[in-house]
Amino acid sequence: MTAVPSKHLFTAAEFAQMGEAGIFREDARLELIEGEIIEMSPIGLRHAALVRGLINRLTRLIGEDEALIDAQNPVHLSDLSQPQPDVTVLKPSPDYYAHRHPQPEDVLLLIEVADTSLAYDRGVKVPVYARCGIPEVWIADVGGAAVEVYRRPSASGYAEVERLTDPDAVLTPALLPQLSLTVKSVLG
Repeated sequence: MTAVPSKHLFTAAEFAQMGEAGIFREDARLELIEGEIIEMSPIGLRHAALVRGLINRLTRLIGEDEALIDAQNPVHLSDLSQPQPDVTVLKPSPDYYAHRHPQPEDVLLLIEVADTSLAYDRGVKVPVYARCGIPEVWIADVGGAAVEVYRRPSASGYAEVERLTDPDAVLTPALLPQLSLTVKSVLG
């Protein structure tokens, strides 16, 4: 009989304990996805500028009583998944989520910027977001000059998927109908 090696999957609590214990480099870009610790590539200049631009535009367009704009901070999806999306639009919280990370029911819109990570974002993270009930995800596909919109999550994926390439196409999040952005403004 041959022994088959198996992976050790970490929980979000174990992942947090490792961080608090200083096991990871302080500048490490790590996410917990389906129990696996994933090291993300360093943030490039274009990616950083696009995230900053999105934060600026969203902050100007959304009132602070309507939503909280967050960037590259954890969202606790499940006991095995705690990604750090590029931009997250959250329900307002008086304490700014000081006592827990935001959870799926707190997310109004989640945006991933994909300059080098499109296949990973689309093939790994988006299905996890769907299974965990994130209502709407946008992928800003920098290289493809497009925004992919994912809505109506289920255990098997998003029922509604749209890829917008027209720079003047307007995006309006389902849970933020007062907000409208063009593809051009999302892509910077």
